[in-house]
Amino acid sequence: MARNVVISGGGTGIGLATARVFAADGDRVLLLGRRGEVLERAAVDGALAYAADLSRADEVRGVARFVAEEFGTVDVLVHGAGGTGHLEPPSASEDPLDRVAHDWTVNFRINTLTAALLTEALKDRLASPGGRVLFISSVAAYRGSGNGAYAGAKAALHPYARDLARELGPRGITANTVAPGYIEDTGFFGEAIDPARRERLIGETFDGRAGTPGDVAATLHWLASPGAAHITSQVVQVNGGAERGN
Repeated sequence: MARNVVISGGGTGIGLATARVFAADGDRVLLLGRRGEVLERAAVDGALAYAADLSRADEVRGVARFVAEEFGTVDVLVHGAGGTGHLEPPSASEDPLDRVAHDWTVNFRINTLTAALLTEALKDRLASPGGRVLFISSVAAYRGSGNGAYAGAKAALHPYARDLARELGPRGITANTVAPGYIEDTGFFGEAIDPARRERLIGETFDGRAGTPGDVAATLHWLASPGAAHITSQVVQVNGGAERGN
């Protein structure tokens, strides 16, 4: 039976790979993202698309209305939106504290607030029982991200997912997080990654290879399956063994 699947950040990378996996099952997929032109280029058979800035409550209300009209019930909600803020305008201030405040605010807005607003807007529409809420975090939540902002924003998803699992569990809904390591072919790392850094990241894995968007998509797909019905409030790492996260 076809499910209704909503995927933020669905136009590129992991989000797009995830959309293709669910669409291949015959599920109805809605792609969300800020850039309408990117969503239009996304090749997912039969998918709907809706452009919105998910860090803005007014635009998330628009998403919720669209979902109500097109889907009614949401079976699977995947939070793939995020990043380090490289698409955002940089701080215009010369003051270092202003730049710190800007960086942390941007990272929490695009990685944490987007997930919280969309979840809260669609929470009552989640299928009961059987609904799935899936967050995409990062190995950085355990290792740091250089300046802390991105890592902190991703790490914040972990307790939020646990709170949701506790709240939604009585309705038969699970909430889990997937934390990828180095994933090639995504806008996050890009094609211009320093070769030495790439070699180091691959060298940290036990299987000697970079991850792919398909690796993460397959994990998300499994967590959304009936076979994962008793798995909730967990962080599943997809990093080839590079980080245990204990």
